Amino acid sequence: MFGNVLLLLFLFINIYNDPADAQKKKETLLSEKLTQMMEWTSKRSVIRMNGDKFRRFVKAPPRNYSVVIMFTALQPQRQCGVCKQADEEFQMLANSWRYSSAFTNKVFFACVDFDEGSDVFQMLGMNSAPTFLHFPSKGKPRKSDTYELQVRGFAAEQLARWVADRTDVQIRVIRPPNYAGPLLLGFLLAVIGGLAYLRRHNLEFLFNKNVWAFSALCFVLIMTSGQMWNHIRGPPYAHKNPSTGQVSYIHGSSQAQFVAETHIILLFSIPL
Repeated sequence: MFGNVLLLLFLFINIYNDPADAQKKKETLLSEKLTQMMEWTSKRSVIRMNGDKFRRFVKAPPRNYSVVIMFTALQPQRQCGVCKQADEEFQMLANSWRYSSAFTNKVFFACVDFDEGSDVFQMLGMNSAPTFLHFPSKGKPRKSDTYELQVRGFAAEQLARWVADRTDVQIRVIRPPNYAGPLLLGFLLAVIGGLAYLRRHNLEFLFNKNVWAFSALCFVLIMTSGQMWNHIRGPPYAHKNPSTGQVSYIHGSSQAQFVAETHIILLFSIPL
């Protein structure tokens, strides 16, 4: 009888202590995962993940941080030109977050390359790249956690808006200075100024209606062909399917287009 009482008391103590021990182990595991993620981020803004890292740090609980992952195929034999351009924009976004004064361990950026984590692609039923997914800190990803690449493009600013919508983390994208535009404008102004100086005694060409009409026509053709859209979104010239090797010059969606597509439109818009 006394032995049964001791056994019941022992079971009661174990049951009472189990939740506390489980919570402590959970906090310890979460702390270890956060420490490891922060260590990786200190070395490179985008954490490279394989199948094991993805299952441990993204899929497996506990996790109180969000992970934005780019699934890509960057190996040369895949011949995915879009992947390389998307990777540059994704790296720019991740660098902007890493060196931001508002940086926290709330959001991490990672990538899974097909040749390093094909099992992850298979696990998620994914057959295209690049693809951007957000894995929230709680629960499973929803439909809105998949970035609409065909609609929004892969510019870092567009990705930052999507991340802000999913995580409430505002990231100010910092691009390296690009002097091509000012240099080109300066060269154009210098040419125009030089021509005006050489013909300073005969400026009748400034009042030539044909010159202004041709300039207006060129401006209209450039705008209607989508060149301004290309300047804002920065799409690739064309897309080569990494699986079939087929090159597409015209985008399959009415919400986007390639650079080659604007040239085709421009060519057919020129009056004969």
